[in-house]
Amino acid sequence: MKHLLQGYTRFRRDVFPGMKDHFHLLADIQQPDILFITCADSRVVPDLILQTEPGDMFLCRTAGNIVPPHGAMPGGVSATIEYAVAVLHVRHIIVCGHSDCGALKAVLDKPDLSRLPLTAKWLGYIEPAWKHLEPGLSTSDPRTLHTALIHANVIAQLENLKTHPEVARALALAHNTLEVHGWYYDILTGSIETWDQQTRRFLPLEEWASSAFLSAER
Repeated sequence: MKHLLQGYTRFRRDVFPGMKDHFHLLADIQQPDILFITCADSRVVPDLILQTEPGDMFLCRTAGNIVPPHGAMPGGVSATIEYAVAVLHVRHIIVCGHSDCGALKAVLDKPDLSRLPLTAKWLGYIEPAWKHLEPGLSTSDPRTLHTALIHANVIAQLENLKTHPEVARALALAHNTLEVHGWYYDILTGSIETWDQQTRRFLPLEEWASSAFLSAER
């Protein structure tokens, strides 16, 4: 708690005064363009990684960046998605996995979760990821398999995301009011990869962005 209180003191003293006008604009309304769904892991800090400001992103954090399919488990994740799309009218939804994810380790290692029944049920939503592993992947190296399953889980959760009615409706509109993205963040290097639907592989975000911007300019 001491660390938190010291941080709060620095925020009030050094940060807030310089951003007072910005917070004044945000006091009564928010208009984020992005819903960012990522893991609850303490090492993943979206605002730090993306250098965003208050008001830029609507955040949803869950163990394993899991998005239950529509109707499977009505709750906070479903409500957040519904509100972000139907009320805030976000233009982008990003599902972001990360390296060394404990939820995916649990799926691989299969520890005894009898004392954690809710966790066990929650991790069941990762099982569809197995079908998204790249063909021919060697499963002999545990680290390689772990990383590959994290990537596959991002794809699986994107598919679950698209089952939510408000997301499906927005994606079906001709004027492209919504785009969904799957990301993988590497804690060790600070790099991000993004799932490219056309090539069916994860690309460095910089490479994907260059290609996307060039296509938009044509």
